[in-house]
Parts: sequence; structure tokens; C-alpha cells
Amino acid sequence: MISVSTIEKKSIRGHYDLATPFYRLLWGPHIHHGLWLNETLTPYQAQCQLTDTLADLIGVTAKDRLLDIGCGMGGSSIRLAKQRGCRCHGITLSPVQKRWATVSAMLKGLSGRVKFEAADAEKIELMPESFDVLWSVECTEHLYDKANFFRKASQWLRPDGKLAIVVWFQGKEPKSLGQQQRVAELCQRFVCPSFATVDEYRSWLTTAGFHSISHHDWSQHAARTWKICRERVRKTGVEYLAKWISREQVDFIRGFDKLIDAFESGDMEYGALIAQKS
Repeated sequence: MISVSTIEKKSIRGHYDLATPFYRLLWGPHIHHGLWLNETLTPYQAQCQLTDTLADLIGVTAKDRLLDIGCGMGGSSIRLAKQRGCRCHGITLSPVQKRWATVSAMLKGLSGRVKFEAADAEKIELMPESFDVLWSVECTEHLYDKANFFRKASQWLRPDGKLAIVVWFQGKEPKSLGQQQRVAELCQRFVCPSFATVDEYRSWLTTAGFHSISHHDWSQHAARTWKICRERVRKTGVEYLAKWISREQVDFIRGFDKLIDAFESGDMEYGALIAQKS
């Protein structure tokens, strides 16, 4: 695992409070990667395909109660509730995202099946065995104690409950000094306390009581995401607006090229982990 000690929780919250309009402008209601299994897909269709593919892998049904950790603007929860009929409880660190997600669910007539809460996923207390599915897309990178989070998450799931997470992984070992420095810079730019390898995630999940862990490498299928974002930044001139908001937002936008290079070089990987509670 490669980590940095300078990322504070308030910085993560502040990033999403301020950056949510940028995410919406540049990338739409789903603030996660697209999954291009079909090259003709639009970015929005590719994002929906990621959500649908992950849901297919664990078999989300109308009977499920799903906990969406790092729900963002509610894109995944709203789509799952609408398409699959399940009930969803979304958790986001950002009060701005919570309000945005709540209004979006209301406008789509899904307030009865989708609930959003602004809370710290590492501190929140939830009823044991109250969920059938734990869902998290591009959020665990922002957690400080990932091993402890998965131990808590296991308690929230009913027996035989399922876990589905999508992660920016640190590339496989061994690590060169150059890789460590490049990945540490990405931690800083994208307000992530650490990036970990697939094997480290497997170890944490196993220790937390999960089994049947499968890894799905989507690095190549998701790589177009940041190139499209970079082009949209160029066309919209949004970087100039970011300069009026904060230096951190500018660093985030200027990190797109470095993230593209990291995925192409293998410094970083992208994919899903599926598991079941013992």
C-alpha cells in the first residue's frame, strides 16, 4: 500500500462539496468511470454499463436492501432502485452530495425506496445484519483504515450477504521508487489517503470474514474515462473557473494526464472485487 499522511478528512469532504458541480458538468450524474465493453457506447451509457455489470455479478434483486458507501450524487442507488426494484441507503461524506442525491431521487419518484445520509463511513453505526448487499464504487480509496472498515461492513451484512466494490488499485508489486512517488502524487491530487493492491484488498476481505472473492480487471475497459474528461476540460475551459475556487481543484483537474499515464503504465489498475459473507 502506498499512502500519504497529509490528507485530512475535511479535505476529502471539502473536495466533494466544491467539486460536485464540476463532476456533474464534466461527467454527468454518475461520478465514476465508464465501462466500455462495447466501443460504440456514449460515456453515459458506459457509466450505466458499469453499474449494471456490477449488479449482474452479484445478482441484485428487488428483495435486496443495499448499502451504497460513497454514493456521490446518488447515481448508482437511483438506477438500481429504478431498474432492479431494490431499496438503497446511500452514505456520502459530503452534505452537498447528500442534498443533490435526495432531490434527484425525489424528482424520479424514488424517495420511498432510496435514502441518502451525510456521514463518515468509517464512523457510522448501523444495525448488524441489516443489509443484503454492500456496494461501493470508487470510495474505499478515501478510507483511512480499510481493514477496519471491512470488518465493520461484514457486521452490517446478513449471513451470505454480498459485497461489490470498484476500486482504483495500486499496481502490482514489486514497487519501484518511481512508482511509489508517482502513485503518492496521485494520492495527493485526488485526496486519497492511500492506494492498495488487489492482494491487499483480498487479505482484508478474507480477515473480515468474506469468501468466494473474485477480481475483475477493468483497467483497459475503463481507460477512456479520463481522456474524455480531459477533452471536456479543454472544451469547457472549466480549469479557469477552478482557479477562482481553490488550488486543490486545479491540482485535481491537472492530475488527469498523470492518472492516464498511471493506468497505461501499470502504476495503477482499475477493477471490481466481488465477495460473500461467510
